[in-house]
Amino acid sequence: MREIGELEVEVGSDAKLARPSLIAFFRDRDHTRGSLLVSVLVLALPSILTTTFSFGVFQLVELSFLGRLGEHALAAAGSSDQVLRQGLMLFVMGMTVASQMMISRLVGSGQVEGAEHVAGQSFVLGAGLALVAALTGGLFPEALVRLIASDPDVIALATVYVRIVFLSFFVMISGQIFSTVLNGAGDATTPMLTSFIVTPVSIFSQWALTFGHAGLPAIGIAGIPAGSAIGGACGAAVSLYMLFSGRCRVHLRARHVVPDLPTLARILTTSLMPAAHMLARSLMVMFFMIMAGRLGGKVQAAYTVGLRLEMLAIMLAFPIANACATLVGQNLGARRLSRAWGAIWASALVELAALWPLALGVFLFRHALVALFVDDAEVARMAEEYLVYSSGILAFYGLYFVAFRTLQAAGDMLSPMLISVSTAVLVGAPLGWLLATRTDLGATGMWIANLVYALVNASAMIGWLLSGRWARRHAI
Repeated sequence: MREIGELEVEVGSDAKLARPSLIAFFRDRDHTRGSLLVSVLVLALPSILTTTFSFGVFQLVELSFLGRLGEHALAAAGSSDQVLRQGLMLFVMGMTVASQMMISRLVGSGQVEGAEHVAGQSFVLGAGLALVAALTGGLFPEALVRLIASDPDVIALATVYVRIVFLSFFVMISGQIFSTVLNGAGDATTPMLTSFIVTPVSIFSQWALTFGHAGLPAIGIAGIPAGSAIGGACGAAVSLYMLFSGRCRVHLRARHVVPDLPTLARILTTSLMPAAHMLARSLMVMFFMIMAGRLGGKVQAAYTVGLRLEMLAIMLAFPIANACATLVGQNLGARRLSRAWGAIWASALVELAALWPLALGVFLFRHALVALFVDDAEVARMAEEYLVYSSGILAFYGLYFVAFRTLQAAGDMLSPMLISVSTAVLVGAPLGWLLATRTDLGATGMWIANLVYALVNASAMIGWLLSGRWARRHAI
């Protein structure tokens, strides 16, 4: 049986005795044996760099380009991304959670062919979703835009933006599927290296097309999604070459991308519950944003600033939890339940080591942090108050991420979804409405409700994890 990541070439004795390079050490490590702490770091550090570069830096640069185009361009791109594209991305993220769980379990049990088959079917399912997106957004972009915008200038710009985004959806998501497939197999390094190619290409293409540089015509807001599509196409080409050439831990062949309805159905049905889990959190953010808007534009601005700063924690917490998911999945597949528990504890320690200093820094330096984004004194005051409560959330954010990603990696998609939805419906929304509108607390009531909701949600998720019932029901 071929081991995952085994190169299909013969090597000389000198090569066998040579010490592996740092990249090879990160890329080819066997995560079912050896130090768990090292495995967590080997998987998490490249993912953190990928997230920081591909999302953090890229989003900031893209935002600056949109800002130069004016407020209507910002509104057009912002509303389209937050409502339309994010709706599709929920399904993609649910699919990647399901795929990573299945691939990691198969890799851990030594079923490499099965893991590669699931990887190929993940691309097939992504292509199917992209086809639906292309047909709807390509044919009816204005109808979609009118669901979320009313300003004629915004509608005109957003229609152009949405058409390109939806037509190029497959190349936009191919990098995410590639990263998921390799993460499940235990390689977070190759996606990181690929992102170092794709992100600069995307940024350069956006800059050149939007403003007419490098001999290209200036096409305005259309240059933003077009540039992203060029970068995405570059990434898709590199990713598919790596996969089909056998130069990474998953080797795809033509037979793996022939549609297999039972496997596609399993990935799709498994993906629905993690998608609903993420939808609950997204709807809570939307609910608090609407409540903030009712309290005034300044409250909404303060909440927006707070959310952006919280993204720093997510960019740390999620890659570490994702590393834990891979370790748990592979070790459950290898029938090493005690090692899976060890991966949970190691990941929790790394999360605390990363998030506690960050939470303390946010609390102590909240004035300076808010000053980077806000000039208005009243908005700054409310944003700083929000960060006081938010720092309490950040202190245990990492443990929450480890808990729900562990449950998902073990195949328990239902429990995280039920916990997330029930706490949102029974705690977050009613408490936020009550404290913000039926007391004199105003914005402070919203911040308190958000903290209580996060505490209850995290406590329930961690409590269910520690009960061990997921292990008895899903691990064997």
